[in-house]
Amino acid sequence: MRKLFFWFPMTVFLLLIWMLLANALSIGQFILGSILSLGLVLGSQRLRPLLGHPKKTLTILKLFFMVIADIAYSNWIVGILILQGKSAHRTPGFINIPLDIRDPHGLAILSCIITYTPGTVWSGLTEDDFILRLHVLNLKEESEWIHTIKDRYEANLMEIFE
Repeated sequence: MRKLFFWFPMTVFLLLIWMLLANALSIGQFILGSILSLGLVLGSQRLRPLLGHPKKTLTILKLFFMVIADIAYSNWIVGILILQGKSAHRTPGFINIPLDIRDPHGLAILSCIITYTPGTVWSGLTEDDFILRLHVLNLKEESEWIHTIKDRYEANLMEIFE
């Protein structure tokens, strides 16, 4: 049943993308798009041996809107720093943050969140003790960044995946 839940929405999504890219509503394009999207979804399942099983839909929605708000705010702050030019007293730096999350899907999403947010870059993760190395464009207070990563993102991702 879980496989059905995975492949059906993905097939419909890929078919929709195919129809938009083809820019034609015809039976031929629909059949071709259906065959290609179903083939891609079934073929990609063999490439992904470890499946994620997210839980807590409300936490997913909360995290999604929190990340959107943080990205918008970070865009605003980075834009101001860029417009200020050399008069902006930027202090770039690296932070090491110990992570508690071990789920590979949660770690992948955390890396995407960090990298999508302007002014931050995921620059490494140690394999032994899961210490995240984070580069920040304007590092003023390390504890603020640690709080943001651990309490806002990691806690929600652990609730979703672990």
